Formats: sequence, C-alpha cells, structure tokens
Amino acid sequence: MFVHIESRRRAGLRWVTPLLVAACVASYLALALTPPVERLAAVMRWGSIPADLLHPLPSPWGLAAGLAALRLFSALFIHADLLHLAGNLLFLMIFGLPAERALGSPRFLLLFLLGGAFANFAGALSLPSAHGPIIGCSGAVSAVVGAYLALFPRARLGLVLPLGVYLEFVRVPAALLIGLWFLLQLLFTYVGPGFGAVVWWAHIAGFVFGILFALASRDTVARRLRD
Repeated sequence: MFVHIESRRRAGLRWVTPLLVAACVASYLALALTPPVERLAAVMRWGSIPADLLHPLPSPWGLAAGLAALRLFSALFIHADLLHLAGNLLFLMIFGLPAERALGSPRFLLLFLLGGAFANFAGALSLPSAHGPIIGCSGAVSAVVGAYLALFPRARLGLVLPLGVYLEFVRVPAALLIGLWFLLQLLFTYVGPGFGAVVWWAHIAGFVFGILFALASRDTVARRLRD
C-alpha cells in the first residue's frame, strides 16, 4: 500500500519522519541486545504505567509525578516485538511523510510527541489501576493518521490486491479506509483485548487529537502551500 498526494508545492526535506523511525529502531535493537532481566527492567522504567501516572507516590518536589509524566513520551519509543515495531513504522512512513510535508517538520514533531503522550494518557485513564506498562507509538501514529485525514480528505490510497493468480491495483478513498479503521478501533474497545495486548482507547484518543491538531494548523498549512 502506498500513498499518492497531489501538490503544487515542491517537496522539501522531511527529516522528522526518518528520524522517528531511526529512533524507534535504535531503541528496539538496544533492548533486543539487552539481557532479558535488564530488558524488562528498562521497559518498566521507561514505559508508561497507569497506576504510577494517576496515583503517584509522594516524593520531594513531585519527582515521582514528573517522572511518570515523562514516561508518556519515552514509552513511544519502546516496542514489544518486531511485528509491533514494523506495523507502527509502516503506518508512520505511509501517512507521516505527506503530513510532515504539509505541516512542516517542527510542527509534525510536535504532533507526534503531543499526540502520542495524549494517547498514552487516555490509555492510562481507561486502565487506571494497571501496573503493566503501556508502550509503543501506536497512539502517536494514530494522531498522524487523524492529521492526514484532516489535511487530505480527498486523497486516495493505492492498494495492490491479490485476485486469483493476478495482482490488481486499485485506488480507494483514504477517508473510507481510515473510517473503517476507526470503526474497528471503536469495536475493539468493547470486544477486543485490553491491557497487555492493545490499549484501543489510546488509538482513538490519538486519532481525534490528530484531527483537531491539523484543523488548528490550517492557516499554517495554507501559508506553506502558498510559499
């Protein structure tokens, strides 16, 4: 699957999306090369733990609460396994590059970080007593997908579908596919796995955040496209 976006503006250097991909891969490799006990300790130290975030222990100058808030961001760069990592990075590349082109690199980085932290916080609210960590950039990627939909509502995604022994290329409205994806997230919040597998509310919160962020950035995007 790949994306084609029509634009009259000449593409500039998009450095945030590749940088985020590299950071996630580097973090995954570093943990994969760490002994299991130390790896688990690192995930618990830097993953976002709902109980610690919502019920921090008393500490001087609110250190525990501040560290729990910092983990909303650090958790974005930790992934459970290779499939978890690859799925997130595939969607980040597909939707992130055109979104970064429209928003500009600094604003896109803000979207990823704030959207991911907000999504993790929403996930924590849905599981307030959980002591296992929320990890991965799924919520941040959901924010990117939401922003993409708001920025390019009439875009089409190119799909290659296997039809018997042939491969058929079709163009499908992005809004349709993203809409179906969002409905699945809503469905999975009630019938899908919860904590320990996928925190579906984090996906929904990130998606909504991305839409609102892109709508709030419309004037900036319009100026960039005029320049």
